[in-house]
Amino acid sequence: MPPRVGRYAKLEDGFCIEPVMAKPATPLHWPEYLIEAVAIGTFMVSAAVFAVVLYHPSSPFSGAISNELVRRAFMGLAMGLTAAAIIYSPWGRRSGAHMNPAVTLTFFRLGKVAPPDFVGYITAQFTGAIVGIAAAALVLGGLVSDPSVNYVTTVPGPAGDVVAFVAEALISFVLMLTVLTVSNHPRGAPFTGVCAGLLVWTYITVEAPLSGMSMNPARTFGSALLARDFPGLWIYFTAPPLGMLLAAEVFTRRFGAQRVLCAKLHHPHNGPCIFGCGASAPVLERSA
Repeated sequence: MPPRVGRYAKLEDGFCIEPVMAKPATPLHWPEYLIEAVAIGTFMVSAAVFAVVLYHPSSPFSGAISNELVRRAFMGLAMGLTAAAIIYSPWGRRSGAHMNPAVTLTFFRLGKVAPPDFVGYITAQFTGAIVGIAAAALVLGGLVSDPSVNYVTTVPGPAGDVVAFVAEALISFVLMLTVLTVSNHPRGAPFTGVCAGLLVWTYITVEAPLSGMSMNPARTFGSALLARDFPGLWIYFTAPPLGMLLAAEVFTRRFGAQRVLCAKLHHPHNGPCIFGCGASAPVLERSA
């Protein structure tokens, strides 16, 4: 039988330090699933809005910025700030702000996400991504479907699929290794969201011409579905999970699985935690 882990955990100095048995574990955590859907939906809306502002021909900002690197830098800054804001928001602190099936898969592999929550999170992430970009298209109309924006799809660059695959795997590896290293360090943990936002900014500025900078199967699928444009979709379903799983393997071989305290990107000082964080061994142990 799997060990009993409470829905809530005691927290100290920004870390979940021990399970609390005040409430029994429940198989499904609907509030957290809803938060994940809203979080990635918000990210998609933000991406669509800023893409219209920076790329649509009718936008005055598009005409004022002629340098493509500068344009990507502004887009990266906007999306990096969006990601950080979601991570540090009250709702992001509750769900852990994964917003990405590859992130959830990695924490599941590390034993920090229960199977029902794994399914719930991934379902919510794909649903939220689709609804988010659909809502942006409904409000902004033809601005989002214009070829200059094209539902903010992520597609392989001129260098081809192989380069896009390697680039996606590499940036995903660095992101997850950074998250694991910073979030599990007492002094660094409060800055996990800052580091994630900075990487998003850097990647969109520098790496986007290679793969479109996704790192997220749900994010890419939501845009592709609305655009009915699926080139290289397999890249975004394979490279980000592989890169993040490899990062987890490197981290645990170097520091041990017990160093992974929680599946949250930001550890609040109080509030509910569904991940049994702080356990010295992986939270989940499948029954024999």
